[in-house]
Amino acid sequence: MNKDNHFKHGLLGATITCCLLFSLNTAGQETDSTGCEQLKKTHHTLKSRLYQVRDYLDSAAVRKVNPLYVEVPKKPWRVILHTKVKATDVDYMNTVHEPGPNNYSDWDICFRPPVGTSIGVWVGYRGLGVSYSQSLTQNSGRYFSLSTTAAKYGINFRLRKFQISKINLSYTYYENGEIADEDENEYETYAPVWIRSIYLNGYYVFNGRRYSQAAAYSQSDIQRRSAGSFLVGATWYQSSLNFSDIMNAGIMLLGRIKSEQANIGFGYGYNLVPCRGLVINAMAMPNISVYNRVSTYTYDFNYCLPFDDEVADDYGEWNRETRTWANGQTHKPVPLDNPDTPTWQDDIDMWDVGSESKHTWLRFNVDVRVGMAYNWKNYFVGLQAQFNNYSYSKGDCKVRLFDWYSRAAMGVRL
Repeated sequence: MNKDNHFKHGLLGATITCCLLFSLNTAGQETDSTGCEQLKKTHHTLKSRLYQVRDYLDSAAVRKVNPLYVEVPKKPWRVILHTKVKATDVDYMNTVHEPGPNNYSDWDICFRPPVGTSIGVWVGYRGLGVSYSQSLTQNSGRYFSLSTTAAKYGINFRLRKFQISKINLSYTYYENGEIADEDENEYETYAPVWIRSIYLNGYYVFNGRRYSQAAAYSQSDIQRRSAGSFLVGATWYQSSLNFSDIMNAGIMLLGRIKSEQANIGFGYGYNLVPCRGLVINAMAMPNISVYNRVSTYTYDFNYCLPFDDEVADDYGEWNRETRTWANGQTHKPVPLDNPDTPTWQDDIDMWDVGSESKHTWLRFNVDVRVGMAYNWKNYFVGLQAQFNNYSYSKGDCKVRLFDWYSRAAMGVRL
């Protein structure tokens, strides 16, 4: 089973659990006297099992904390309305060596999609919950999240997939070691570039009896006195870029890029309680990557970026069998000055030339979070922000990933 299926099954399982627990609050009579006896027995067994799960979650939440520092609300359900601002920036740099003595090109491709703004709802029982968000920003993509927290641990999962049509491209071509051509500009691709990011994080709290990470971020607990704790965590991050559409032949260097990274970290978090009901949290966790891999899937085309003095009038027709133009050339300059006339896209040919995976170790990253929450009666509001950076470097290939979000929320306990 692949990673995506694991994530989907986890999200589905959490959703089903919350829905079944919620059904205990609204369950009516089991079955009327004319109903099937077997159905009544099955219904009774299911309810008994759900009550056991509910009782376990309730007792586990209370017995693992010090009530002088961390209060477990009597009402276990939370419904939260939130608005979130999120962004993912990807910077890919690579040197491509070409035939000829000391001929190569340096590429720097930056993807800076629009900052995504969304509104959503979160529903959960104790530390278990699921959320759904609706994007308000065009092309900001789809966003899913799943979280579960307890006194000693927390697990967070985020999945974002979106497309972008504008890239910042810096290109320098060297011939015999000397600069022969260079260009830096913003381009709009003919077909969208798809980007997907997966984030899975888990942490363990050493002083979970007095310090609640969830008090500032998911409000499943209420911090009553200031306290801090050391934390240890692990993170899996994957980012995939796919611009292997035949319409992007003119400016495409690589067809697909997939970056994977596993990190372990050790950090510290502190909850400041300046007054009753208010908690302010700051947490920083330096990470060391223990697994780094970048996979590149390369394609070749019958078009290329033009030099200033190149013309594309005498190339003739393209032969797909010999992969040459009528004049014997293998690549024809793209008419960037007037790319729509003639319709050069009709002659595009693309073929796979293989893939390559590179590994490296021990990269330094950081996980920084800040949050605050205020509780009164059965209501609460919160503000949170999180920043992650990921870096990869080996040989001629470098990848930098920046992922951050901020969120404002208000909710009620039921």
